[in-house]
Amino acid sequence: MCTAATYFTKDHYFGRNLDLEYSYHEQVTVVPRKFPFAFRNGDTNADHLAMIGMAYVAGGYPLFYDGINEAGLGMAGLNFPDNCDFRDPADGKTNIASFELIPFILSSCKTTDEAREKLSDVNITNVAFAPELPPNPLHWMIGDKKKQIVVEQTKTGLHIYDDPVGVMTNNPTFDIQMTMLANYRNLTADQGECRFADGTDLHPYSRGMGGMGLPGDLSSASRFAKVAFTRMNSKSGDDESASVSQFFHILGSVEQQRGLCHLGGDKYEITIYSSCCNQDKGIYYYTTYENSQINAVDMHRENLDAAELKAYDLIEGQHFNFQN
Repeated sequence: MCTAATYFTKDHYFGRNLDLEYSYHEQVTVVPRKFPFAFRNGDTNADHLAMIGMAYVAGGYPLFYDGINEAGLGMAGLNFPDNCDFRDPADGKTNIASFELIPFILSSCKTTDEAREKLSDVNITNVAFAPELPPNPLHWMIGDKKKQIVVEQTKTGLHIYDDPVGVMTNNPTFDIQMTMLANYRNLTADQGECRFADGTDLHPYSRGMGGMGLPGDLSSASRFAKVAFTRMNSKSGDDESASVSQFFHILGSVEQQRGLCHLGGDKYEITIYSSCCNQDKGIYYYTTYENSQINAVDMHRENLDAAELKAYDLIEGQHFNFQN
C-alpha cells in the first residue's frame, strides 16, 4: 500500500511513500525529450516533455511509479486492488496500458486540466508489459501547482475526482475516502474546546488533545485521514531546505516500519522509499528504508535533448554523521 501527497510553500512539491514487501530495483530515472515512447495502441511519441521519476527500467523502458515533467506536472500510481478494473482494448477509445499511463500523461500534458482533458476518452487496458510483468491494480494522483485530481477505473467506468485535500492512499474508492473524512471534522491542531456536556470543564492534561481520534494504524483509510490532517495543518519555512524537510515529515506521519504489517512467512510491508519532487525546479529527492539521508537528482543537470534514459541507483545503507 502507499501514500501520495502534495505540499505548497514558495515552491510546489509532489511525492509519495512506496509501501511494499519487495523491491524491483527501482531507480531515479530521467527521460529526455527525444526518448521514443512506443505505446501499445500503435502511437509513438519521440518528441515530448522531459520527465524525472522513480521507475523500474525493464528492457530499456521505464515503468514509472511516480514522477514529474519539466512543466511541473506530477503523477503517481498507487495500489488499488479489488476496485481496479482494467479492460480489453476497445474500439472508439484511446487504449492505454496501465503501465503506459504515467508517460502518456507526463510526456504531453503541462497542467492538471490538460491531463483531465486527455483522459476523457481513455480506456486503461489490461495489456501486460511482459508475461512476467502482468498489470498491477492501480489508481493515480495527478497534480500541478494549483490543483490535484485522482483517476480510478472501476467496473462503473473511468472516474476523475477533484482532490481538495491533496493526498491519496489506496482503498476504498476516492469518493468514499472523502466521505469518511467527515468522521474527523471535529479535529483541530489547537487544544480544542470541551464539548463533553454543558457545565463540565474538563481540563486538558496533555498537549495535542485537539487531535484525539486521529487514527494511527496502517490501513489505507486511516492513513488517508492521518496524512490529510497532517498535510493540511502543516507549517514550515518556504526555503528549499525547510520545505523539503517538512514534506518528508508529512510522509513520515504514515510511513510503515518493518514488523507492523505482517504478510505471512518472513514478509513485512515497509516504506521502501519516500519521494519529494520540486515541481518548479525539476529536482527529485528521496529517502529509503535503510537510508534516511535525503538524496537528490536534478533533471536539469542532464542533457534533456538526448534520446537515451539516464538512471541512478538508489543509495542504500544508513549514513551517520559523527560530530566528534
